[in-house]
Amino acid sequence: MKILHTGDWHIGKLVHGYHMTEDQDYALNSLCDVIKEEKPDVLVIAGDIYDRSNPPVEAVALLNKYLNRILMDLETPIIAIAGNHDSADRLHFGSDIFSKNGLYIEGVFKKDIKKIVLKDEHGPVNFYLLPFVEPAIVREVFNVDVRNYEDAAKIILEHIKENMNKEERNVLVAHSYVTGINEPETCESERALSIGGTDYIKAEIFEEFHYTALGHLHKCQKVSDDRIRYSGSLLKYSFSECNHKKSVTVVTLDEKGEVEINLRPVKTLRDMRKIKGNLENLLDMEVYNDTNIEDYIHAILTDEGELLEPMRKLKSIYPNIMSLERENRINNLGDIKTSAGEGAKYKSKMELFEEFYVSITGKEFTEEKKEIMSSIIEELQKEERSN
Repeated sequence: MKILHTGDWHIGKLVHGYHMTEDQDYALNSLCDVIKEEKPDVLVIAGDIYDRSNPPVEAVALLNKYLNRILMDLETPIIAIAGNHDSADRLHFGSDIFSKNGLYIEGVFKKDIKKIVLKDEHGPVNFYLLPFVEPAIVREVFNVDVRNYEDAAKIILEHIKENMNKEERNVLVAHSYVTGINEPETCESERALSIGGTDYIKAEIFEEFHYTALGHLHKCQKVSDDRIRYSGSLLKYSFSECNHKKSVTVVTLDEKGEVEINLRPVKTLRDMRKIKGNLENLLDMEVYNDTNIEDYIHAILTDEGELLEPMRKLKSIYPNIMSLERENRINNLGDIKTSAGEGAKYKSKMELFEEFYVSITGKEFTEEKKEIMSSIIEELQKEERSN
């Protein structure tokens, strides 16, 4: 069976105030070209289909356009789950009706995980659809002690395995932060799943599945081995992704469930890249003449002195410049050590605040204070999801 694994489309996303809708339209058209060529048995979307729980009208229209094209014109079934950016209820709406036409969407977590059975010349392949779910929901549904995402995943997978036929080929579709021997590569555009670093799930608990199609992390990568993979995001959504090669993952399952992986690049309308130099140099035609000046740009200026309206001048050449920084000004602050320094992007909000609190007050950040801060962060994250 041939599976086209993708995810983290984040339709409706804004990056530095720029709507990405046109870029997403272009990339999804490229995805359709890949589907035409590869002729997969199914397209799997591993969560974060939308960027917001309440997506704008143009985002809904864009998704509708491509779901219709993939299902009707390209005659390819679609399996999709909700991610942490999606509204589970909104995405789940109409799912029973859609499933009759080959669109299998699981937005809301249920105790009995939805199983979709597709068949090829070697027999059935069972797809288990696990949408993003918080530990508190799993605790309530199963009435057991669940403290973090790994506890929750273990409970859910044990329940799946009770009725799973291990003689058949089994695929899990999930939206989680899964770690193997080494830490997976993360980036700035990924929203943390939890507070205090409790969102990690060890890859070993997925071993009994022939393939685990993951969403959440934006870099295409394997976890431990090729049987557990992130497809990565459809586009670059932050400048920490400049070196990413965006693609969709073609997974071929043979009759024994062995996997073969092939990455197919996604064509993009604009790249997201960094440029560096003094202002005069970056405005020189010889520097930018052989580049796509329509790309999304982050400029790093190396000038020492004051500059007059550098952003306006750069925008006259690079119309989609998103941000700039002054390198030497940052370096001059090198002696000031705060939690916003090296490694900050790998830390949770709680860890960052604790470091900030201790550095400013010189006092211990007690468990009582952690509980108070945890509830504040949780409320802010709920507000962010609902926007």
